[in-house]
Amino acid sequence: MTVVLSPNPYRDRGLKAAQSARRVLEQAGVEVIFSLPFELEEGSRIELPLDMDFVPLKQGLARADILVCFGGDGTILHAAKDAEAYQVPILGVNMGSVGFMAELEHGELSQLSKLPAGKYSVEERMMLDVRAVRGGKTVFHDVALNDAVVTKGAVARVVDLEVYGDKVLISEFAGDGVIVSTPTGSTAYSMSAGGPIVEPTAQSILFTPICAHALQAKSFLLDAGRLVSVRMGANSRKSAYLSVDGGRAFKLLPTDQVEISRSQRQTRLVKLTGRSFYAILNQKLGKG
Repeated sequence: MTVVLSPNPYRDRGLKAAQSARRVLEQAGVEVIFSLPFELEEGSRIELPLDMDFVPLKQGLARADILVCFGGDGTILHAAKDAEAYQVPILGVNMGSVGFMAELEHGELSQLSKLPAGKYSVEERMMLDVRAVRGGKTVFHDVALNDAVVTKGAVARVVDLEVYGDKVLISEFAGDGVIVSTPTGSTAYSMSAGGPIVEPTAQSILFTPICAHALQAKSFLLDAGRLVSVRMGANSRKSAYLSVDGGRAFKLLPTDQVEISRSQRQTRLVKLTGRSFYAILNQKLGKG
């Protein structure tokens, strides 16, 4: 078995957790490869240990059976698209504050010894295809594991939005924007905006208005086969912005349409501990 260890050096200081994981895995007879999840920022003061050799992530994934990410949910989101392209499942080690997608806390690294014995399962999570269409042409395309968010510009006070399901109007409102999420993303921005929590293995598409100026603007849970379209109001002269999984925002023109549908791609997460989704919720969010 070959495992790629991908530590976020801003979370795993000195890469101590990654080095501990290497010791556990190598003692279990696993080949270990190190790959950073992203290039370090110019002028970064992060110093990498001299005894660790790194290869580009895609090069490591081409040989890997499992990818282990050290960081928060953002680190997993960042790696998800590359891992899916190589059909490599991801095991997250939480080095952040919440980490709903992480399977292990950094104090549970000894459980990695189960991997070469095959004592784990793989859970599939749906993803979303996200497109911005302008004049009948796709001008932006990405894939989301968590969500696609359409928000107002910095100057605009509110943005007028219309949300359609299979070209039928579902909701229209003025507000700060709208979040269209997967079940995995229901515990992220959508939950903070008042949306419901959905079991992450469910097959559905959720949209949640952000600070809507309308009493009837509610979250909707749609069938996963729907094509969800988000448009600005017919008389809108304001621009808006589209962001996928918290990535760089794409500026939308008033006549653009955002189309969101279930992707054929799926993220695969390694399950090792047997903890249920509800146990994780109580652990991360507290019983109160």
